[in-house]
Amino acid sequence: MDIPGGVDRRAFLTAATAGLLLPPPATPAAAAVSSSRTLRADPFTLGVASGDPSSDGFVLWTRLAVDPLGGDGRGGMPARDVDVDWQVATDERFTKVVKSGTATARAGAAHSVHVELKGLEPGRDYFYRFRSQGRLSPAGRTRTTPQGETPLTFAVAACAHYEHGYYTAYRRLAEQEPDLVVFLGDYLYEYGPSGYTALAGRVRSHTPGKCRTLADYRLRHAQYKSDPDLQAAHAAAPWLVAFDDHEVENNWAGPVSSTGAAGFARRRAEAFRAYYENMPLRRASLQGAALKVNRRISWGTLARFHLLDTRQFRDDQACQDGVRAGCDDRLAAGRTLLGSGQWRWLESGLNDSTTRWNLLGQQIMVAHRDYKVGPGREVNLDSWDGYAAERTRLLESLARTSNPVVLTGDAHMHHLAELKTDFDDPDAPVVARELVASSIASDGDGYRDRTWISEALQENPHISYIDQRRGYLMARLTRDELSVEFRTLDYISRRGARARTAHRLTIPAEAGDAAARRAAAAPRAG
Repeated sequence: MDIPGGVDRRAFLTAATAGLLLPPPATPAAAAVSSSRTLRADPFTLGVASGDPSSDGFVLWTRLAVDPLGGDGRGGMPARDVDVDWQVATDERFTKVVKSGTATARAGAAHSVHVELKGLEPGRDYFYRFRSQGRLSPAGRTRTTPQGETPLTFAVAACAHYEHGYYTAYRRLAEQEPDLVVFLGDYLYEYGPSGYTALAGRVRSHTPGKCRTLADYRLRHAQYKSDPDLQAAHAAAPWLVAFDDHEVENNWAGPVSSTGAAGFARRRAEAFRAYYENMPLRRASLQGAALKVNRRISWGTLARFHLLDTRQFRDDQACQDGVRAGCDDRLAAGRTLLGSGQWRWLESGLNDSTTRWNLLGQQIMVAHRDYKVGPGREVNLDSWDGYAAERTRLLESLARTSNPVVLTGDAHMHHLAELKTDFDDPDAPVVARELVASSIASDGDGYRDRTWISEALQENPHISYIDQRRGYLMARLTRDELSVEFRTLDYISRRGARARTAHRLTIPAEAGDAAARRAAAAPRAG
């Protein structure tokens, strides 16, 4: 990489992200669009992002907004389309531009831009930026997926309630410069100001009102995207994103609103539209009133990521939802979390996979979790515990899969769990491990209640680690092992906290290939 002499690489990227070190564009395609109707202020206030990398490309994203918190959700932009030029280069200084072009930021799409790149080299870093109306965006770093078994460093994050604290965890994640970020839901929260302050109080305030309309969701996305720490995390690496519930409404299930409010189908469709407008997703993901986020991304022959949608196709939660005891309905064989179509897609993808590792990215805890200390059992019916029969099918399928690991969000606490087809049998074989990332900000500073943790671990012997502090996961994957660091911050109610590795583990790869594992797991006649 071409870096000016005497400049630290991280310092250089920080400056480039701020748009300070970028020279004038080297190609005509990056020149400012000629127009007498220029914008009155910087339109790149929401930063830049990339996502869904392939071996020859990725998605580039930005959204123009001269006034991010403009009350109508349009970011203070005029009611007309605006041309946006883009560049992709192999160096931070953009002296080696390899792709460039012009996209249209359409007023009807909140002036968002999604550029789907092809024709690039596999397994290498690229740098990108946008220009419009004579103004230059920050620069972002992204990369294509490799061929072969190239090692991968990736982060896992989830749950970023804006009111509960600062996004320092995003900044610390960006500073570690992962190859990829996997974000597993609750990117934003739909509540109005102080609508959810159970453990955290309020450090900063949401935009007025609960999100119900397209304008509300656009405005809330713009508020979150305005955060400089979140912008740094997006600019540092390509993201794989999937939603959970709060991008629409707490604990929604398929067509069912958790509050029973009228007009939920319209609200969900508008939330999906705003989500697409604000994420580095491919155009094919927005399918009318639906949003397709279950998809597969391969990292060469080393790993395949299977991203799931655990909201859009599920049956309503059993027994009126919540953490409850004695809910036999949750055990019904016909209950589904994934829906029949997604289930067939997943099982086919696991069966057909030839990669060394298979990483399942999804939103809610797969492992059984008993919340009651002592006799009896209480489970979270919004998690896989509320869909126990389908979970057993999933775990049986993972038992036939090469080196499966489940990546999870939602819980607001780090967890490390062993997954078994029978959690009540201490001798049941472990079919996979589940790595649950704590939250970026949800529930505030967090805490370290050792008594509570000890009781929870005793009640759930297949879970070996819990931490209630904020943080994320940083993982290094090679042919032979997956090394994971559970990163935590001591506080987020003020800025500046360091991130520390609170727990480490290494998962060795199993011997043999996928075909051998499937053969070993197959039932034997007689």
